[in-house]
Amino acid sequence: MTATDPALTALAQGWTALSLLHGRLEAHIERALQSRHGLSVREYSLLDVLSRQHDGEGGHLQMKQVADAVVLSQSATTRLVTRLEDRGLLMRYLCPTDRRGIYTDVSDAGLELLEEARPTNDAALREALAEAAGDERLTPLVQAVEGAGVPPTVPAA
Repeated sequence: MTATDPALTALAQGWTALSLLHGRLEAHIERALQSRHGLSVREYSLLDVLSRQHDGEGGHLQMKQVADAVVLSQSATTRLVTRLEDRGLLMRYLCPTDRRGIYTDVSDAGLELLEEARPTNDAALREALAEAAGDERLTPLVQAVEGAGVPPTVPAA
């Protein structure tokens, strides 16, 4: 394959389109969350992920799992947790069965802020997707994102 190979060109164009869509969505949501709730997209994502933890087997996430879920390095996730803890939105405590483990939970203030911010996040995502759908380079990706959470229908027999 050469640098001008059509398959490579198409692949690069696809990657560029995906990157463009991600950047547009994140920037739109970031502006909405910052202006209305003082949260970044990453902060919102972290609160959302941690709010879905539960008691019981496998209910609390390890920091690596949290980092993977919010698409950050472990060190960046730890810094983000510290910032939100300093704001009173998260709290850390020792694992009751393994004193080496530290859990992170969303505080009542964090849950309240998350619930206030959730409609803003959802509306900003819908707005950004609708805007991006008007760009023919992004239309197939927008359709893929919109269909990603929809369970497939089973044809009637």
